[in-house]
Amino acid sequence: MRVEAIELRQLRLPFTEAMRASYGSHSEKVCILATVYTDGGHGYGECSAFADPFYTEESVDTAWLVMNRYLAPALLGTNMSDPASVSTLFSQVRGHYMAKAGLEAAVWDAYAKTRGCSLASLVGGAKKEVETGISLGLYETQEALLQRVFAALDAGYVRIKVKIAPGQDISVLSAIRSTFGDISLSADANGVYKLADLPHLRELDTFGLQMIEQPLAFDDLLDHARLAQHLDTPICLDESIRSVKDGETAIALGACRVMCIKYGRVGGLTEARSLLKTCAQNGIGAWCGGMYETGVGRLATIALASHDAITLPGDISPSSRYFDEDIIDPPVTFSRPGRIAVPEGLGLGTTLRVDVVEQCTVLRTYYAV
Repeated sequence: MRVEAIELRQLRLPFTEAMRASYGSHSEKVCILATVYTDGGHGYGECSAFADPFYTEESVDTAWLVMNRYLAPALLGTNMSDPASVSTLFSQVRGHYMAKAGLEAAVWDAYAKTRGCSLASLVGGAKKEVETGISLGLYETQEALLQRVFAALDAGYVRIKVKIAPGQDISVLSAIRSTFGDISLSADANGVYKLADLPHLRELDTFGLQMIEQPLAFDDLLDHARLAQHLDTPICLDESIRSVKDGETAIALGACRVMCIKYGRVGGLTEARSLLKTCAQNGIGAWCGGMYETGVGRLATIALASHDAITLPGDISPSSRYFDEDIIDPPVTFSRPGRIAVPEGLGLGTTLRVDVVEQCTVLRTYYAV
């Protein structure tokens, strides 16, 4: 398969409601849509970096520069027999995992179409549908959050995850437990606490949480290992895991019992598959997190979430959770409450809504051999 042309578009889509976490608030999804044209067809991929470098050091602006100046020129004209080779091709560029993942995912999609199979089957997926939980952000009032929890449970989500931060943690979780009882519940701190907060964090053990996600800073594996020795609640690592090497280090230190797998954060589907294998071999729970993606990125996450090494429901909501109009047709929907069917069509199994893409495009570049 030879890469004949590459198109990159920077998109802006308004969210149905602002998404708030400890590192900031998002009123719109700003992302990069990559289309890779080959001698046998084309594929789509999404770079899921946020507008600002707060979740990781990457942003849409840095990804746009790296994809245009380094990654797209390296990929253009390349002949490949396996999309996994893209990871090797991009290895000369340090970091910039989300930029790499956007283009790599487009190659995976194109390759699956060329092979006449779904992306899910190509990455090792075996499930026909995936269980899905919901991630709820920080809200101005507890009443507003409880209303969102009620609506999510009514919609059939099998797990509720809430963002927490100092001053919005114990009281929030207590209110949810007292209102909804023994539901499947977890908390996501996005690295806002420190090891010195151990006495406070130990109070979370009283809520029977499925996990606490990324309680400490992304580069604090040692302190996560120390914290894990004093908590009954399983620690899940998210921002700390950028590669298989990071995963192996975390496991060796005893820093977590669960990992959140985001193919964008680890540089692509190739690395994500390898990381899932590492989790399975070491008895580490695994699930797929989300980055408020459009349908293109969401379908790639669904394909990965169909892998047998995934043991827990992911943050993979239907398109309507985030957008009035998604950029794919059909949009992602529940196949039944709390479940999403894994597309069986070629590649991602979707058609691009060209009208919506054109409407929300703010920048565009095109490269051809």
